[in-house]
Amino acid sequence: MKEKNEIRPFSRQDQMGYIAGDMAGSFVNLTFDAFFLVFTTYVLKVNPKFMSGLFLFARLFDAINDPIIGSLPDRFRLSKVDKFKPWIKIAMWPLAISILMGFFDITIWNISESFKLIWVSAAYILYGMSYTGTSMPFGAMASAITRDTNERSQLSAARAIGGTIVGYGFLGFIPSLIWDKAGNANPKGYMLVAIVAAVLCIICYTILFRLTQERYSRIEIGDSVQNNVENQYRFFDVVKQAFQNRSLLGIMFASVGSLIYITGNSQFGGFLFKEFFQLPKMQSVAMYVQIPITFIMFILVPKITEKVDKRLFLTGILIWNAIIAGILFFVPIHNIWLYILLNSLGNLGQMSFIMLVWALVGDAIEFHQYKFGTRPDGTLYSIYTFSRKIGSTLASFGATGLLGIIGFVAGGEAQSAEVVSNIRYIATAIPLIASVMEVIGVYFIFNLTSEKNIQIAKENKAQIK
Repeated sequence: MKEKNEIRPFSRQDQMGYIAGDMAGSFVNLTFDAFFLVFTTYVLKVNPKFMSGLFLFARLFDAINDPIIGSLPDRFRLSKVDKFKPWIKIAMWPLAISILMGFFDITIWNISESFKLIWVSAAYILYGMSYTGTSMPFGAMASAITRDTNERSQLSAARAIGGTIVGYGFLGFIPSLIWDKAGNANPKGYMLVAIVAAVLCIICYTILFRLTQERYSRIEIGDSVQNNVENQYRFFDVVKQAFQNRSLLGIMFASVGSLIYITGNSQFGGFLFKEFFQLPKMQSVAMYVQIPITFIMFILVPKITEKVDKRLFLTGILIWNAIIAGILFFVPIHNIWLYILLNSLGNLGQMSFIMLVWALVGDAIEFHQYKFGTRPDGTLYSIYTFSRKIGSTLASFGATGLLGIIGFVAGGEAQSAEVVSNIRYIATAIPLIASVMEVIGVYFIFNLTSEKNIQIAKENKAQIK
């Protein structure tokens, strides 16, 4: 029988564990991003303008909260064996609780409007803090699992699969549960979704702990760059260095676009299918269509990037994404099946970005060590992740703000023709703008080629003592 602390080679076991870890956070994160605004608008009858202000406040709070939480593993060790897992174990419980609070129909208590708004705000802030507490160490631990560039790409692809399973599998079932046959919101369906998501979140994090191994976190065998970072850690020095890391800035800018695309598309998708197509449950079909396409891309993307520089490949397929998004924006399509087909083809760009983005983040962290001689993974990852939150906030804040501007009536039986038309414009403009941002970030700012990455990895490996 193997000793608990015995170090084994990187294997598919680590990949499966990392898939489970991404699924764990995604059960809560993606459900909040896709359906929290819809729930508060249609079930709780909260004014979209209030939600817009809440989303903005939450992100301003994150500006302080994220770097502090993200830097904790770099500053304090809770275990000699694992640097990141102990922090995930602490934060996963409030994360599960947050989704139960977020999708509970508090109106059955006949509470005041003020108490309802306080409840909604508390649930969302708790979600934001606890998701930061799990996602920061989870993302940063990839560099503690392996330092090999190919193995890191395998973890990136594994993480993409985890998000895909939840994003197009679990989320695909949700519209059929939260809308009744008449197209009205079903509060009990939302609560059922929240309970399932909370339970699966805890189960999947447990699988992560059991299947993965932090090989480069162990004090007794780790390298000096990793294990001495606590002794030379200066938060503001790391922030200053991060803004001198062009590759990190590039992937951050592209990720803002990516999260605008994902969050805006999922949030406004609910309004588009409900108000424009008058078929809210068809949102499930649109999600199911993505599943086989995603798994095909999971096979093809790694093979393509073995022969083509991943930066150039991403640029090309994101331009394709922008072209399809432009067609959907400028040409009103009333046939829902044609819309789903074109939208799915355009999403090839997003699928490719999701599958490669974590490898690009790893490349940027490797470059940081190469340039500055230190490797504060947790802090760098928190800085990067904050850019993702900016993207989701811009989408959420913009979406809720625009709903108010165009005259959307929360809880209304039907929206005016002008409002419905504007919903279509907004829902199709978001992917177009976001795709252009991703192209700018990946091609014009991010500047690491495959050849440069290999050179950097070799020089960094030489630093390990």
